[in-house]
Amino acid sequence: MGAYDDIIHLPHPTSARHPRMPMIDRAAQFSPFAALVGHGAAIEETARLTDRKIELTEDEKTLLDEKLRLLLETGGEGVFTYYLPDERKDGGAYITAEGAVKRIDPLEGRVVLKNGTAIHIEDILEIEVQAPPGQGL
Repeated sequence: MGAYDDIIHLPHPTSARHPRMPMIDRAAQFSPFAALVGHGAAIEETARLTDRKIELTEDEKTLLDEKLRLLLETGGEGVFTYYLPDERKDGGAYITAEGAVKRIDPLEGRVVLKNGTAIHIEDILEIEVQAPPGQGL
């Protein structure tokens, strides 16, 4: 005789107060769940590489100032390589923007290009001056 032989053939008990749970809801109780929601994104963010800002010498800064002045006076275009700090972690990335200088804002310490791009002067690493059409620089 088995341990449950006395109850194995009895009908399943049902509650008069609580209705039976549908099978689909019952199965959902046992489905896996994401205990570490966002953990994968946090790992990806930590693994994402950023660059450190390169500090320029005084001579390099002087050369950049001359190139900025030249672009402002001639209306020529330049390719600006500058540092963009990362919003979520230490470091940043070097990106490029191309365009003619609209104005230099000394109060904000930035260069505003005609296409609307604003670049902090302290973040500029390099300026490649491009000759205006029909001229050589």
